[in-house]
Amino acid sequence: MNKLIKLVLAASAVVAISASAQTTDIKANSPYSAYVQDGRGVIARSGFGLCWHTGYWTPADAVAGCDGAAAAPAKAAEPSKPVAGSKKVTYAADAFFDFDKAIVKPAGKAKLDKLVQDIKGVNVEVIIATGHTDSVGSDAYNQKLSVRRAEAVKAYLVKKGVDPKQVYTEGKGEKQPIASNKTKQGRAKNRRVEIEVVGSPK
Repeated sequence: MNKLIKLVLAASAVVAISASAQTTDIKANSPYSAYVQDGRGVIARSGFGLCWHTGYWTPADAVAGCDGAAAAPAKAAEPSKPVAGSKKVTYAADAFFDFDKAIVKPAGKAKLDKLVQDIKGVNVEVIIATGHTDSVGSDAYNQKLSVRRAEAVKAYLVKKGVDPKQVYTEGKGEKQPIASNKTKQGRAKNRRVEIEVVGSPK
């Protein structure tokens, strides 16, 4: 099956927030929030207190304390900080996993090895691994499978020396297709793993 590999380079916007907001946990609006969140539903933030977006964030997803209404009156603007770069790599899941499995195949390991080499020249802030499936099977099963696959990617990256505290995982199941699930080719495109690396050059 043809492998789908797409590189998207973009600059992520830096949004200033107040010092008090930086020390207060901010909860995501739902389990499928467009923000990166931990197991408690608390939004992950950088060392500067910035809330981390997933690749699907839009202004409509903004929450108070992050990109919505300020959690506290804003203080005088600080000098602007360097803008971090975001690199997203999309891999066809069929190149990473056997059917209905969440064990990374040798071909997938080779691609992750290359990614690990590529990010050695980056001051990594966060890595987000997101699993996606096609619509074959139940929504609940596909959701769990997508999470297991994202966790498998994280485990391999950590094995290769990536700091586990920098890697977040998400499973979107069949909720965010990029092609029609009515065709074999479309379903193959929807079975994918997206890895987004946010950081700045060393």
